[in-house]
Amino acid sequence: MRPSPSLACLLGVPARRERVTHVEHVPARQAGQVRWPEWVAEPLVTRWANQGVQGLWPHQAETAELVHRGQNVIIATGTASGKSLAYQVPAITSVLDGGTVLYLTPTKALAADQLRALQALGVPELRAATFDGDTPFEERDWVRQHANYILTNPDMLHRTLLPRHSRWSSFWRRLRMVVVDECHGYRGVFGSHVAQILRRLRRICHRYGSRPVFLLSSATASEPKAFAMRLTGLQMAEVTTDASPRGAVTFALWEPPLTDLRGERGAPLRRPATAEAADLLADLVLADVRTLAFVRSRRAAESVALSTRARLSDLAADAGLPGEIEDKVDAYRAGYLAEERRELEKALRSGDLLGLATTNALELGVDVSGLDAVLIAGWPGTRASLWQQAGRAGRAGQDALAVLIARDDPLDTYLVHHPEALFGRPVEAIVLDPDNPYVLGPHLCAAAAEVPLTEDDLEVFGPAAKDVLTGLVGEGLLRQRPAGWFWTRRERAVDLTDIRGAGGSPVQVVESSTGRLLGTVDEAASHTTVHTGAVYLHRGETFMVEELDLEAGVALVEAGTPDYTTFARDVTEISVLESLRSRPLGPGELHFGSVEVTRQVVSYLKRRLQSGEPLGDEDLDLPPRTLRTRAVWWTLPAPAVTSLAEEGLDLGGAAHAAEHASIGLLPLFATCDRWDIGGVSTELHADTGLLTVFVYDGHEGGAGFAERGYARALDWLTATREAIASCECERGCPSCIQSPKCGNGNEPLDKAGALRLLAVLLSLDPG
Repeated sequence: MRPSPSLACLLGVPARRERVTHVEHVPARQAGQVRWPEWVAEPLVTRWANQGVQGLWPHQAETAELVHRGQNVIIATGTASGKSLAYQVPAITSVLDGGTVLYLTPTKALAADQLRALQALGVPELRAATFDGDTPFEERDWVRQHANYILTNPDMLHRTLLPRHSRWSSFWRRLRMVVVDECHGYRGVFGSHVAQILRRLRRICHRYGSRPVFLLSSATASEPKAFAMRLTGLQMAEVTTDASPRGAVTFALWEPPLTDLRGERGAPLRRPATAEAADLLADLVLADVRTLAFVRSRRAAESVALSTRARLSDLAADAGLPGEIEDKVDAYRAGYLAEERRELEKALRSGDLLGLATTNALELGVDVSGLDAVLIAGWPGTRASLWQQAGRAGRAGQDALAVLIARDDPLDTYLVHHPEALFGRPVEAIVLDPDNPYVLGPHLCAAAAEVPLTEDDLEVFGPAAKDVLTGLVGEGLLRQRPAGWFWTRRERAVDLTDIRGAGGSPVQVVESSTGRLLGTVDEAASHTTVHTGAVYLHRGETFMVEELDLEAGVALVEAGTPDYTTFARDVTEISVLESLRSRPLGPGELHFGSVEVTRQVVSYLKRRLQSGEPLGDEDLDLPPRTLRTRAVWWTLPAPAVTSLAEEGLDLGGAAHAAEHASIGLLPLFATCDRWDIGGVSTELHADTGLLTVFVYDGHEGGAGFAERGYARALDWLTATREAIASCECERGCPSCIQSPKCGNGNEPLDKAGALRLLAVLLSLDPG
């Protein structure tokens, strides 16, 4: 098949053709028949018809019908498949019948976009309003007293709406429907917090006599029904067949070339994905192809935009084109003011901008249509996010181009050489653990402060609630009386937890020259993000950390413009507390259980921004931190590894390399980032007496990632071995077995040994 014109313009440079490892042509899809359910009021049908909507596609109609019949449902279909209409139809119908609707979204931008869509309908009875941190205080009373369709986020529900539920009694009594939009973002510890907030919401609704229907909207994912039930604690139907029209997509996988630069232990380095993205974005803009380039950080968005403008300026000068071509490129990120973001969205929609480098702030359902191409600089974390970002192009049904540019990372390497992992069926499930006692405890306190807890409430909060309540009483956080459990402290119970953080007292980040408070960092994360010497980003500005004072809970920073970034490196010890499940794996054993991890940040690595070239290690003196969490681990008995040692393989280096690569690959099977998990490997572990490799959740009490690794171990470890084998380096590099956070300086590592060790574990032919 002939490449699309957009892809052809990128391949005009012959050397680039070798960088494309795979091109997938996703065919166009024809729309199913449309219809309106009989119960939709005629004036509503007319208003939607005026906007060009002639009816609901089958998946929208099925979802709306289920909600109308009182059935909780999750709709999990692709980007631009019309999920918004699937919930707006029953939601607005509920409002017209005298009810209220609560809409939850993870981002303010999406809430603002939804509000514009609702207001554009011009339904007189619909009083929709956002209620978030940006809502002026003078407007909040109006929202509470008059709004019947409130758009908010889990943070405001946790900190304001639920604790002050009595002030919202009229809204709760009439609540008919709760919409949880983009719910695939509620994963890991954050997802576990949201799950408990939704249980508190159900309890408050019951107090005021309402039983709203829950509609969850998600991108495509594995096992959406099971996830939705775990998130809400409710029985759930699922709708997963997408009947919306879609233009054809040409999807290219792109691997940047190895450079002459050398990293640790002489390992070759690839050209950074952001540098490739800037070059490709310039070429697409020059070809009048309207393009989004997704990157992973605010600084990367600014860097790609600047590099693209510089390249466009050079290209324009060489070709004799108008100099202002570089003005058609900009950056978009969450730190901008709301008005600035709206202006950029408008300019992109109108065509005044042709290229925009963005963080995932534009990933969710903000209406930016009419795009031709999307560049994705580095695996975005989940298959759902990949298609969410790719779906930004071709949203009006036209054909589109998407390019995934691999970073110097084991998972990215695996994916660009194993396209079946992207274009086959979903492999990742959305992982969360609502029963984590470190998450559940603070929410039981918050619930007791809202309305004292009774025995009847325990079923709402799950099987772990009774034991956790006993612990809270023992700590003096709750008081048990015959009528139930009571919060008796003067402080607010909701302040016990930061739902987007990892717990502990936050560390304040203060600009030393002005005393200005820039923000806070979780105590658990402070050792790795604001240690002395760290490069710290705040709203797109770069700061250098002058000092981290853990006793005072303050990190002093000063503005700077370093040409490098920093990676904290730690050493880890691990002890097994309890094996909860185990099973044979090849000649070895696989375990899942509780562990105690002691981590100490010992140094940080400096890497040049543009090239990724290491600039050296700086030692740190920080105390060790201990957490109790969950882990998956595998062991091999002495007879299985003796022959490898006799062949001269470094067993410790082989296990270490396998550990690094397996950490890199787990996010393909559990919706996590490699920074959410950690690992330890040893030739002889004190608790097992065997060669052992651990991968653990980096959050107190666990987050569900290791458990998912246990469930998918064979697929996960097979993919790990294939990722190592796919890499063209000789002895190991950041694309396969090296880790930027290794406190041992990536010593020892044995690439060939890791391949042999995993072959033994998986009972594979070592050839």
